[in-house]
Amino acid sequence: MQNHEDTKEIRDAVRSLCAKFPGEYWRKTDRERAYPTEFVKALTDAGFLAALIPEEYGGSGLSMLQAAAIMEEIHASGCNGAACHAQMYTMGTVMRHGSAEQKKKYLTGIASGELRLQAFGVTEPTSGTDTLSLRTVAEKKGNSSYTVNGQKIWTSRAEHSHLMLLLARTTPRDKVEKRTDGLSVFIVDMRAAKNNGLTIRPIRTMMNHATTEVFFDNMEVPAENLIGEEGKGFRYILSGMNAERILIASESIGDGRWFIEKAVGYAKERVLFGRPIGQNQGVQFPIARAYSQIKAAELMVREAAERYQAGLDCGEQANMAKLLAADAAWAAADMCLQTHGGFGFAEEYDIERKFREARLYQVAPISTNMILSYLAEHVLGLPRSY
Repeated sequence: MQNHEDTKEIRDAVRSLCAKFPGEYWRKTDRERAYPTEFVKALTDAGFLAALIPEEYGGSGLSMLQAAAIMEEIHASGCNGAACHAQMYTMGTVMRHGSAEQKKKYLTGIASGELRLQAFGVTEPTSGTDTLSLRTVAEKKGNSSYTVNGQKIWTSRAEHSHLMLLLARTTPRDKVEKRTDGLSVFIVDMRAAKNNGLTIRPIRTMMNHATTEVFFDNMEVPAENLIGEEGKGFRYILSGMNAERILIASESIGDGRWFIEKAVGYAKERVLFGRPIGQNQGVQFPIARAYSQIKAAELMVREAAERYQAGLDCGEQANMAKLLAADAAWAAADMCLQTHGGFGFAEEYDIERKFREARLYQVAPISTNMILSYLAEHVLGLPRSY
């Protein structure tokens, strides 16, 4: 963030932890498509993944600004928080809408590290961003359970999560007045569900993101695992999206800082034609432009985090933070690769890996175009485009 003094202690602690996981660690996990178990455990043990969980449940009780600083520094250190970032915001649905029993059971377990809530079952192959058209159905059986049938895709970290936050339709679309009605949220204990109606299949992608598709075939979920009221799940999910946007934007800010630092260092050291390449304006100007874009995006991330923390509506700010930060990080990635020339493609420099990772945030967890549509309709008052 622009003023790092208010988060300096946390940033120093995160950098110290990340120093134990250098580039060679991430190159190995990327090469083997392995989950960074040791890194996630270190973050968990340090309490960073429980940043937003209140102290009464064993969490750190930090502010959104502090949580954003954690994710930013992870990425600025060359590490990747995508392996576990969902745990910082998916639990928000339980925190805001769960029962007292659910909060005590799940938030306490997540804070201690006993439970991992990494999987977010929302997106489906046929509906994508059109969440209201999802087809996964949860049918109530008596008063004790629901039977779930359907499929989800891009369910990242499902193989490494104990719990899944699942959005499913409990009332058919033709029996609700509004499309936003009839959807419900459940906590799925994946340890019990695997091979009992739940099947997980990995999807190999251009970066090591541990993403999967999951299938539900008469999977039983106890009725007590329903969060809040039946049929109001879409609202519950939406309420956590702003936190997701802010934290992901912070990761992009960290990526941008990493790319700029790498480019500056290389431009000073690389000598061609008897002079450092950083002396040439053709090299200087893209680096300077990337720096200005990252600093501008930082301001929006901070504004969004402050509004979130104050309990104010921050949909506009959170979406713009995600948009600007993702754009700035991608511009910095392109600049850094170009500055390094052929060496930017070499695995040992880590740039090609971070380049691939930074590209993701143009598409997920919400695409740039969907943010533009949101701003056009809900902020500028233009006609709905879809």
